[in-house]
Amino acid sequence: MAESFNKREQEKRRQQKQEEKERRKAERKANSAGGGLDNMIAYVDEFGRITDTPPDPTKRQEIKAEDIEIGVPKRVEEVITERVGRVDFFDASRGFGFIVEDGGRDRYFVHVSGTLEDIKDNDRVTFELERGPKGLNAVQVKKV
Repeated sequence: MAESFNKREQEKRRQQKQEEKERRKAERKANSAGGGLDNMIAYVDEFGRITDTPPDPTKRQEIKAEDIEIGVPKRVEEVITERVGRVDFFDASRGFGFIVEDGGRDRYFVHVSGTLEDIKDNDRVTFELERGPKGLNAVQVKKV
């Protein structure tokens, strides 16, 4: 007898859920303003805000497809004129060192890939500067 009571209660709950679902469905249908695509369209204004009003055609600007940059902009290599200096330190086994420019105290990093010929400590060299990830680097390094 207890089992049949539980079954009836479960059936009642299931029936109530179905009725509630149907009631909510009818309520949504009654409250919708026609549905359709026109009510779902959203526009973006000139400031990037989402709005439901279409944009003003007088404010329209033509944009060329080639002017649109996607991703990170290309890095522009900055090369400064040729300079003269002295190799302050160079470790050939590790492939890097530093150059001090004549008339200044600034030290510029130099990597073996930026040299045109083999260099060693105290060599006089000419070089160009290029902006690297951590500052200015000496490139196109050659002995004087």
